[in-house]
Amino acid sequence: MAENLKGCSVPCKLSLDQLQTRCRQEKVSCKLLGVSKNNINDYEVEYLCDYKRMKVSPSRVLKSTQTLKAVEFYLVKWKDYPESENTWEPRRNLKCVKLLRQFQEDLEAELRRRRKRAGGARLDPGVASSLVQRARQRQRLQRWEALLNATRNHKGRIFVRNDADLDGPPRDFTYINNYKTGDGIALTEVAVGCECQDCLGAPAGGCCAGASLHRFAYNERGQVRLRAGLPIYECNSRCRCAADCPNRVVQRGIQYDLCIFKTHDGRGWGVRTMEHIRKNCFVMEYVGEIITTEEAERRGHIYDRQGATYLFDLDYVEDVYTVDAAHYGNISHFVNHSCNPNLQVYNVFIDNLDERLPRIAFFSTRPIRAGEELTFDYKMQIDPVDAESTKMDSNFSLAGLTGSPKKRLRVECKCGVESCRKYLF
Repeated sequence: MAENLKGCSVPCKLSLDQLQTRCRQEKVSCKLLGVSKNNINDYEVEYLCDYKRMKVSPSRVLKSTQTLKAVEFYLVKWKDYPESENTWEPRRNLKCVKLLRQFQEDLEAELRRRRKRAGGARLDPGVASSLVQRARQRQRLQRWEALLNATRNHKGRIFVRNDADLDGPPRDFTYINNYKTGDGIALTEVAVGCECQDCLGAPAGGCCAGASLHRFAYNERGQVRLRAGLPIYECNSRCRCAADCPNRVVQRGIQYDLCIFKTHDGRGWGVRTMEHIRKNCFVMEYVGEIITTEEAERRGHIYDRQGATYLFDLDYVEDVYTVDAAHYGNISHFVNHSCNPNLQVYNVFIDNLDERLPRIAFFSTRPIRAGEELTFDYKMQIDPVDAESTKMDSNFSLAGLTGSPKKRLRVECKCGVESCRKYLF
């Protein structure tokens, strides 16, 4: 029987970190796991829970002639061990410089919030409890950040920060990169593509935009040169041009590092850029589940009772479909409203040319500094151009609505700009 099992293997249910911990628990050295006699007694600090300062003797045997020395101790939560195994450790035993710095920053922030001064041999129990909650929250957000970056298919990285409260990741939200179609809705693939050798310099037949009787959308730096309201027709999977074609901008996805952060003024989550963005550059798409307007009407009533909705009408030629980003979406799900926004909406067509189902792309309206919040106008409406228009659905809001779509209560705007209209709806 044994000879039949040669070459067989099964996946281990433990991670490498858990295997290292098990080796240290059992006092077993393992070269492959990096556990040796020199570090077998080293354990990883997960986070710090509390702090105290005590006077202790510098030697094991306390003599009356010896001077007591003040020593700092930290209550340590050890990775892969239950909280019942937490231990007080002197500062000299801890090599986790980053966690020590983070603990100090959290402590100072919590004392400022409580309007208390630092000092004393022990922390107030309420302060210590808040520090533990903050450490646990940071872990949840770090896991969510890792999940978002493992899911994304675009170059731009996603960061997550929350210094405003103790909220963790939003519940019941799944990150997606492309439209998710609802029941009975299908995206038809384009049948033809361009034959261009140089889509920008020598477009054959006007390239994809010209074939659709429209203008080429981008300049040589990939900046949109059409006014809002005009459609963008990019090269598609049937075109002969390469992936670096200047008429392939939106389809390359998000190029900038962006940060999902919790606002301090009651606007919930927001998004800020970690990099400088030039004017007229593509930033992100609005992605979600495509549903019919009838289904959107039904969901709208439910979302109103919950206090928020993420419905965006695709009414480029007719009001047939809606994008719902409440539970399925990308980073645009978290972008806030502003009456003076730095993002503008464009309708884009690539592999699907059904004018009832455009892709919704956000382009910068001006240069945007690194660290600046990204916003767009939830009531954005563009004057029709040759019977073409792009309009934000009046149901769309992150601030929360009540009542039926035909009878809404006025919602106060919190964008804070000088030109604020004071109300979203």
